[in-house]
Amino acid sequence: MRLPDFTPGAPLFLISGPCALESRDMAYSTAETLKELCLKRDLPLIFKGSFDKANRTSFTGARGAGMEAGLKILSEIRTQLQLPVLTDIHTAEQAKLVSESVDIIQIPAFLCRQTDIITAAAETGRVLNIKKGQFLSPQEMLPVAEKAKSAGAKQVLLTERGASFGYNNLVSDMRSLVIMRDSGCPIIYDATHSVQLPGGRGDSSGGERTMIPPLLRAAVAVGINGLFIETHPTPEKAISDRETQWELSQMGSLLDSALALDKTRREFV
Repeated sequence: MRLPDFTPGAPLFLISGPCALESRDMAYSTAETLKELCLKRDLPLIFKGSFDKANRTSFTGARGAGMEAGLKILSEIRTQLQLPVLTDIHTAEQAKLVSESVDIIQIPAFLCRQTDIITAAAETGRVLNIKKGQFLSPQEMLPVAEKAKSAGAKQVLLTERGASFGYNNLVSDMRSLVIMRDSGCPIIYDATHSVQLPGGRGDSSGGERTMIPPLLRAAVAVGINGLFIETHPTPEKAISDRETQWELSQMGSLLDSALALDKTRREFV
């Protein structure tokens, strides 16, 4: 598989994989399953996985495989399974090294306004996926996208992942998907992080997994370019985001509902 077509009106694409790269075997088998599911549905796939979950509620929170091991896993998936891959960076210094192993560099939501990290990522020549900060309005993402383009990014994606609503809660304002289109960037909806309850467990974040399907369908109905769905073979055993990752065995039915709705939406555009 190659990178999806990011032009307006192109088919829906999927960004999916585990929240954290926990081990080579888990990541590789998840990527194999996702590739099989997407090939059957003619759905372009980008495999994602974080080598470091740098933003943890607790000091003792698990962070993943680490940069060296994580990039090795991603490189193997990219080469052997011929899948485009995505991972996030947390410092400007990581951008160049990470760019050698991935197709898309992701800027985490909490770092989406950091000029140095955006500039360093843009200068690598890789596609950038910038996640909208929970603390930003959709209008404020337009200059963020322009900043990345001014720094040299040839392709910028913007991802909605919910907005802070009081303490330990997020809401999805579907108007943001429409507003962010004014950036000229492909718009992605992150259905799994949008159902987080940040810090809701005191020493970790909680979540409402049952809300993933309805919110995903709502976003598809509004009109988006890509889906972002974190998935895990056994979410309850995941080292992070246990309550928001979608179970891998249930991905097929979730994708089918999204694709069917997207087909209907396109008939009315």
